[in-house]
Amino acid sequence: MDTRDSKTPDEELEHLHEVSQPEDYDHPEPDVEQPEAREPDSGMAWLLPALIVVVAVVIVGLLVIGLTD
Repeated sequence: MDTRDSKTPDEELEHLHEVSQPEDYDHPEPDVEQPEAREPDSGMAWLLPALIVVVAVVIVGLLVIGLTD
């Protein structure tokens, strides 16, 4: 990550060109500087919804057990 405060005129011009370009939604390409964007997901997308369901079932179970006593 570039943390310099000042940029050379060439760097500033290049940045302005990058920012002023409209994003191409029809042909999205991963950023060259972000190789992780080209990698497929690791298949863990199901983990959060499954965890939410398990926690909800546990909470409902505890409520049911608590109400029957």
